[in-house]
Amino acid sequence: MNKTNQKRRRLEQSGRGFRIAVVVSEFNERVTEKLRLGALQCLLDHGVHQNDIRTIFCPGAFELPQVAAKLAASQSWDAVVCLGAVIRGETPHFDYVSKETARGIQDVAIRTGMPIIFGVLTTNNKRQALARAGGSHGNKGWDAALTAIQMTHLFRTISPKKKKRRV
Repeated sequence: MNKTNQKRRRLEQSGRGFRIAVVVSEFNERVTEKLRLGALQCLLDHGVHQNDIRTIFCPGAFELPQVAAKLAASQSWDAVVCLGAVIRGETPHFDYVSKETARGIQDVAIRTGMPIIFGVLTTNNKRQALARAGGSHGNKGWDAALTAIQMTHLFRTISPKKKKRRV
């Protein structure tokens, strides 16, 4: 990678001036709290001002798309990060919740044209979830927040905000 590309890549990692909403499922709170902390640390480390970050809690992963849709409709945010943990149990409930949560988050992203980031763990057990929430597999909350910054840069490159023309 040449120096120009390296500089551009570093700049694209900066979240300075971005407004990011983080929606966190309260279900499986032991896991989602770690995801939340990872996401917040990533945003702060990448220059997003604390006043430009809003954390909203919702009951479960299934509700994440509904909250993301409300936040997107407000047009107050550059990106929305959805964090949750769906852990397989003994019933098919896992399949319904994980699939519909993913579909719902993607639907909001496509419908609104805003970066709506899927940071929902779908694991077979709590050990796997904890490994991905700051354990041996890193912190997927951090990864989701970084994706929000990268997608915001990308979307601004694709469709830069137009300046008002003076008449």
